[in-house]
Amino acid sequence: MANATRSARRARKARTVGWSYSAGERGRNRVRVYEDGARGVIFAEFYERAAPGAAPVRKRISVGHADRERAKEKADEMAAAFRSLERPHAAELTLGTLFDNYLREVTPRKGDGKRRHDHRAAALFLECFGSDRRVKTLSVREWQHFIAERRSGALRPPGATRRAAADALLPLVPVRDRVIAYDLQVLRAALRWATLAGDGGGGTLLARNPLAGLPLPKEESPRRPALSDAQYRAMRRAADGVSPMLGLALVVARETGHRVGSIRQLRWSDVDVERGAIRWRAENDKIGFEHAPLASGACMNALADERRARMVIGDAWVFPAPADPSTPCSRHLFRDWWQRCAARAKLPAVERLGWHSLRRTFATEMKATPLKDLCYLGGWKNPQTLLTCYVQPDEETMRDALAKRRTLAAGSTR
Repeated sequence: MANATRSARRARKARTVGWSYSAGERGRNRVRVYEDGARGVIFAEFYERAAPGAAPVRKRISVGHADRERAKEKADEMAAAFRSLERPHAAELTLGTLFDNYLREVTPRKGDGKRRHDHRAAALFLECFGSDRRVKTLSVREWQHFIAERRSGALRPPGATRRAAADALLPLVPVRDRVIAYDLQVLRAALRWATLAGDGGGGTLLARNPLAGLPLPKEESPRRPALSDAQYRAMRRAADGVSPMLGLALVVARETGHRVGSIRQLRWSDVDVERGAIRWRAENDKIGFEHAPLASGACMNALADERRARMVIGDAWVFPAPADPSTPCSRHLFRDWWQRCAARAKLPAVERLGWHSLRRTFATEMKATPLKDLCYLGGWKNPQTLLTCYVQPDEETMRDALAKRRTLAAGSTR
């Protein structure tokens, strides 16, 4: 008897229900509109909860017309509305949440120096704007305020040159625009990442970058001194009085043009004496540039002599730390060596006349080299960086160019 009743109900439904359309997902926000042929109207059928956690109840309402296209639009609208109601309201992104996610998900994939700087810069922005600051409310006013605070020296990394109460009357040490721009690049990167990172609900953490297009502060005439040949020779003469490894470090820096951060982490397995080349590992390079260019004879001879004297091979460090040979010399020790050696050599107290000045010397002395070759030899990825920041004008090159200048013959410009 029951089976006959169900069969009759299905037969009656088949006669009365013809066209139908469904929107949404079954069990979540499904809305079905169908045409009741017997009545000539269209109904919408859906499930609704009386309260959170309650069992869903099926509901049916008339859409009030018999237009199928309008009924389909109504079903789509209702399904979208049910979907938005079931999704938790996303809290507005704060600066604290932004950096918490960025430092946890993106920063660990960077090199040691970049990771440390990310954390320092994040602390500066949180101190300047507050961790509860809504990211979308940042504007050019906050951008300029940060620049002014950093430039004056009032805003500094936590723990860096914090003055004691007795020093409160001393003037603040200003920060150069190059350092400020380096900090702002971290904020830029975090905001760009937030516009792409998903929020778990089909959207992104940040709909729009509020600081997009704002210019970084730029020094009009940055100081980029190069070490002259006379100064280099004076440093070489004074090097042995500072450390037995400093002379070799100076030779490698001058002859290869590489950063001291990469030089101090060289291993003997990176030195190919037979080929006359040095492998510069990506993990030790500021820009992650893995390359193995040739090196000068002076550089390779100095390395070969040192290896014979120390009788070391394999992955041993070329510049081992004096207190622990299983680790390389720290950047702080290299900086201390330079300062002590420069004092012994009586070098003038010129700002930025440090290890990097040898990188500028290399680029300037090799400026006649084809650009692609010079980039590979010195470890530059971007030729524009090489030309803008490292290669410098010098009188000898200019005099040689003027001496070789030729006069155009009449009509040769046509």
